[in-house]
Amino acid sequence: MAKDTFKPSGWDLRDVLPAAGGTEFEQIVDDLKARVAHFETHRATLSDEMDEAEFLAILRESEEMTARAHRIGAYGSLWFSADTQASAALVFQRQSRQLLTELGNRTLFFSLWWKTLRDDAAARLMQNAGDLRYYLESERLFKPHTLSEPEEQVINLKDVNGMDGLVTLYDMLTNAYEFTLKVNGRAKKMNRESLMMSVRDPNPAMRAAAYRELYRVYGAHGKELAQIYAYRAQDWRSEQVQLRKFASPLAVRNLANDIPDAATEALLDVVRANAPVFQRYFKRKAQWLGMRKLRRYDIYAPLAPADKKYPYARAVEMVLDSFTAFSPVIAQHARRVFEERHVDSEIRKGKASGAFCASVLPGMAPYVLLNYTGRARDVATMAHEFGHAIHALLAAKHSVFTFHSALPLAETASVFGEMILTDRLLADERDPDVRRDILATKLDDTYATVMRQAFFVIFEREAHELIAQGKSVEELNAHYLENLRAQFGNAVDIGKEFQWEWVSIPHFYHVPFYTYAYSFGNLLALALYKQFRQEGEQFKPRYLKLLAYGGSTSPQHMLAEAGMDMTSKAFWQGGFDVIQEWMDELEALPAKKGRSAKRAK
Repeated sequence: MAKDTFKPSGWDLRDVLPAAGGTEFEQIVDDLKARVAHFETHRATLSDEMDEAEFLAILRESEEMTARAHRIGAYGSLWFSADTQASAALVFQRQSRQLLTELGNRTLFFSLWWKTLRDDAAARLMQNAGDLRYYLESERLFKPHTLSEPEEQVINLKDVNGMDGLVTLYDMLTNAYEFTLKVNGRAKKMNRESLMMSVRDPNPAMRAAAYRELYRVYGAHGKELAQIYAYRAQDWRSEQVQLRKFASPLAVRNLANDIPDAATEALLDVVRANAPVFQRYFKRKAQWLGMRKLRRYDIYAPLAPADKKYPYARAVEMVLDSFTAFSPVIAQHARRVFEERHVDSEIRKGKASGAFCASVLPGMAPYVLLNYTGRARDVATMAHEFGHAIHALLAAKHSVFTFHSALPLAETASVFGEMILTDRLLADERDPDVRRDILATKLDDTYATVMRQAFFVIFEREAHELIAQGKSVEELNAHYLENLRAQFGNAVDIGKEFQWEWVSIPHFYHVPFYTYAYSFGNLLALALYKQFRQEGEQFKPRYLKLLAYGGSTSPQHMLAEAGMDMTSKAFWQGGFDVIQEWMDELEALPAKKGRSAKRAK
């Protein structure tokens, strides 16, 4: 691997499209248009009695069109993420979405025909569909919620020109925000990623200043951002509940994930019941930090006196080494993403905040966006996102329709990847103070990805109802503060500025009710990791098989193979049992020596 492979850099999008314009791009668009025109000729041949071979041939044509469309759509999304302020990227994204929506509307007839087909005819046509069978079965789950072709076409146009545009506007506004923080006595302007480094600063005054500045800026624009969210929630209810007749706004996401409503309810109930687990942790953490009580500013405070920095190349090495120790197969998949320059890790003005992994097509190395600042948390984030990439590459043998797993299972490999890294760090460390820091960081992250994400969905569910009732932004803010008090109990003091936290969560705008997937995936990964510790090498083939399924079978089928029942509260409680084991281990470590923390004022 070349030395510069391990340097922070932008990504190379030429594997997605050779260019964003010119002759080559025009040829790609013309080819897609020609395929759509040919596909439209099949409208007259569709019937309950059609030949099975003819049906499967049409399905393969649909695959080919979808793959080409994904390239164009992914290019626009990735380009925009790399620079949300680039005019050319915005124009390309807007025009490509319009093009793909118009072409999608012309081929919509096939999906609608399939969803409304008689059950006996559908069973006959998909009996030999192989890898595509589950895709076809899941499409038919939406039969009760499918509208007429003209109605579906209008909704698609409404989305691309309306709600998608509002969400893009939200991204443009929030990614352009600048924050000012005093560092070493000097005011420094920075983006959100750089600002958030300070919420893990050893100095409690710096942590408080970072959060106050974050929500000062979001609060200054809070009413506008809340209005965008109100339109998102109203649009969701109008389409999904009123027109499509879903039982609730959350039920839409459950069906898309092929997760029973009972599973989500069991998950959320168990999370609520286990809030005292993290409240116990935060009370103990206050003692370790020498504080009377944690403030919301302090929940991610490091126990070490300084946050150690990891050069990018060292972080890559740590992640790849931990993957190799578990399985050389998964490590090689991760290396491929670096080698093909599909990673954007630089900190740049205008770049999308956070981190993600975008899997464009089966077999193509996924694209990973990081905002790498050298913190230990960034190393864990790298392991997390490369877990997603490994998941996609292990499922590469599947169709473009079936290689993406359902959202809740999509978090399995990413969380497991983080745990492999943590396990490796703990195995190499004997110093009790360092072990305490590693375990505490893991508990911090587990709070953020289990408890916090589930309570986000609990708030979303309330917010959608409150907006439907015509409640004001002030009332939404009050409900969000109540949501935080339910999480933290009397363990943490919450500043009033946190009332604006909800408008700063992009998932609320992009994909409503997405975030329970993090809780689901984390608790599932904990259960799987417990099996790994018990079984050792025997576990690994079964785990790799689980990932290799991608989205080619139902989550219920995959988990049943692993002996798990997602509708059982006992199953979800098992994940919290592991968290409590970490807490017990943390409390059993010898008292810290020679360290003191600055007290919060």
